[in-house]
Order: sequence, then structure tokens, then C-alpha cells
Amino acid sequence: MAYSFLSRFRIKTEHDDEFVALIDQMEAHAAAEADTLAYKFYRLDQDGGYAVYESFTDEAADKAHQANPATQGIIARMIEIIDGGYVREMLYDVKG
Repeated sequence: MAYSFLSRFRIKTEHDDEFVALIDQMEAHAAAEADTLAYKFYRLDQDGGYAVYESFTDEAADKAHQANPATQGIIARMIEIIDGGYVREMLYDVKG
């Protein structure tokens, strides 16, 4: 069963352009990771609101994604420009 979740958050308004550029980098790196099944950002219908859908083969693949040296700096910067925290909602297969 896949390890999937949706994370929702807001970013600081003055960093919107920078955040969008970081999205392009993160999606490109995630696409090259063998155990990443899906990785896609979405803009929400609120100012500064974003969500990212992430799906991996298992929890270990998510941890490997987070530890990827190519993305650690990008992830750190994204977290710096988040306005507050984020909410992670785990997603489970209906017929799992």
C-alpha cells in the first residue's frame, strides 16, 4: 500500500514568487526519485495557500525523499517561508 498524504500551509505573501520557483525544483527532483509515486503542488483558494500531494512506495521512501541531499536546502528554504506551520493529512486506499 502506498504511503500518501496531503500537506496544507500558507506562505508569507512577499515570498510567493520565490516559493513558486522552489516548487519547480522540488517537483523535478521528486520525479527522478525511484520510490516517489506522485509529488505535486497546488495553489489553494486562499491568499498564500498551497497544498502538496505526496505519494511514496512506503514510509522509508518518504524519509529518503526528505534526506535527499539534492533537496535538503530547498526543503529548508520552503519551511522558512511558510507562514506558521503545516497540516499533514494521511491518505489511505479505500480498498487497501
